[in-house]
Amino acid sequence: MDDPNITAAADPVSAGAAPANAREKPQKKRTAGYYAAAFFLKIGLTAAVLWLLLTFAAGVYICHTNSAYPSIRDGDFCLTNRLAKPEQGTMIVYRHDGAIRFGRIIAFGGDRVSLFTDYISVNDSCISDQTVYPNLLDGSAVSYPYTVPENCVFVLNDFRSDLSDSRTFGGIPLEELQGAVVFTMRMRGI
Repeated sequence: MDDPNITAAADPVSAGAAPANAREKPQKKRTAGYYAAAFFLKIGLTAAVLWLLLTFAAGVYICHTNSAYPSIRDGDFCLTNRLAKPEQGTMIVYRHDGAIRFGRIIAFGGDRVSLFTDYISVNDSCISDQTVYPNLLDGSAVSYPYTVPENCVFVLNDFRSDLSDSRTFGGIPLEELQGAVVFTMRMRGI
């Protein structure tokens, strides 16, 4: 089967060239240190992504009061969207005097709010309010009609007997808002 047309130069084995598999570098075996470093790198990257997400896009809170009852109860787990644009009627989380609070946006900067026992008026228009509790006016630190300062929101608790909202604090600055509540999970009484 010798073919005279095949020359020695065309035959790599006879020409002294190394076979293809001999030119490849042998792979090093991966050690336990390699796997440990890869594991901790993945853990670090996951932690960094979660930190960025929970710092700039979302928030996780546990309600420790009944100020938002019946929407949110004491002990409920709440997830917020920090990027959501606040709208009237939105349940929000805000920080005031170092405490995390839950409330519902009623009005924005420049709006004129009037509270009555059985309804709320914003800019002389009655707004839809789905709470079952009457508005408690005794003990309110602001007088009505109240004009909400610019870059602030007027927030009321759903449990209107609790005056720890804009009836006591006045307008809540926008920079104190921690986000709109997008998800709640009942943690007690299940």
